[in-house]
Amino acid sequence: MVSVASLIGQPYSVLDTPALIVDLDKLEANIATMARTFREAGVSWRPHTKGIKIPALAHKLIAAGAIGVTCAKVSEAEVMACAGIPDILIANQIVGPLKVSRLVALCRHADPIVLVDNPENVRELDAAARQKGVRLRVLVEVDTGAQRCGVGPGEAVVALAREVAACLGLRFCGLQTWESTVLRLPPAEKPPEVERALASVLRSATACRQAGLPVDIISVGGSADYWLSCRVKGVTEIEAGGGIFGDRYYQAQGVPHESALSVLATVISRPSPTRIVTDAGVKAMSTDHHAAPAPRLPGVKSTRLNSEHGIIELEEPSTSPRLGEKIQWEVGYSDFTVHLHETMYGIRGGRIETVWPVQGRGKIQ
Repeated sequence: MVSVASLIGQPYSVLDTPALIVDLDKLEANIATMARTFREAGVSWRPHTKGIKIPALAHKLIAAGAIGVTCAKVSEAEVMACAGIPDILIANQIVGPLKVSRLVALCRHADPIVLVDNPENVRELDAAARQKGVRLRVLVEVDTGAQRCGVGPGEAVVALAREVAACLGLRFCGLQTWESTVLRLPPAEKPPEVERALASVLRSATACRQAGLPVDIISVGGSADYWLSCRVKGVTEIEAGGGIFGDRYYQAQGVPHESALSVLATVISRPSPTRIVTDAGVKAMSTDHHAAPAPRLPGVKSTRLNSEHGIIELEEPSTSPRLGEKIQWEVGYSDFTVHLHETMYGIRGGRIETVWPVQGRGKIQ
């Protein structure tokens, strides 16, 4: 096995393939764009790491101004806490004795926040927290049109917030939503939908405050609309994270970022002068949400991915690239690609600068 130390400073062409690589200059430019946007809007940044999966990269975001991270699962939060990140929002409902036990145990090592949308779950969390001798931070999730989790805006939010506030083991901190309805819209039509969705959360926050329930946190926003949601008055923090990679899916959503993430592949077959076969297929780069764009080769007619193969058809016969040469596939959707890999290689100026283990890989519980 090649050691990490021996790779640093080497041309990235030495990597075995398929290999997940990130252009550090482009990545850092995307991070700087997001951090500047949130700073100018006066809101906090709590990037979602469900598609990032790398604690070292999360620390890079915190160094750029993020206050903590967002995770999807307790297991992801455990990885981030073990890496020294204490302020963690688990943007999900945590239900059942096993997961709840892990959650309250995490409170001894970090300061997590969890979402609720059901009184029964509130009581379950409260009992476990009191038994453990900790106090768990809680946000009420508001359904603004996703029709997934969450309670409807208005009185239902106030009623559940009261339930949380009455629990000795819990601390009601505010509200959360993901205005996912913007994903169905072209970029030009997003602004009014963001305003509509978040207005219902802000009205719910006002109702909570009028009921004597302090609302310190209103956590919203994903990468597909972060530059809009962060400017809605009353929002306190944005969860956008995956957009740092600037993949083609997010670009199609109107995200003004460069594509930083790609999969390095080797040409393993040239069965004809118009066909190129590489060793990277859907097991190396997901096609869900957005297909992997064609590598930047002249005269590409079409591409397709099988499990282990990426096939490129050329418009005209060509001897290039030759057998054994390496080419890059841009990533269509980073969230569904990063978790397929054990390692991400950070590249600058054509050379390997850093090697990051994808420590959150497989953390789905």
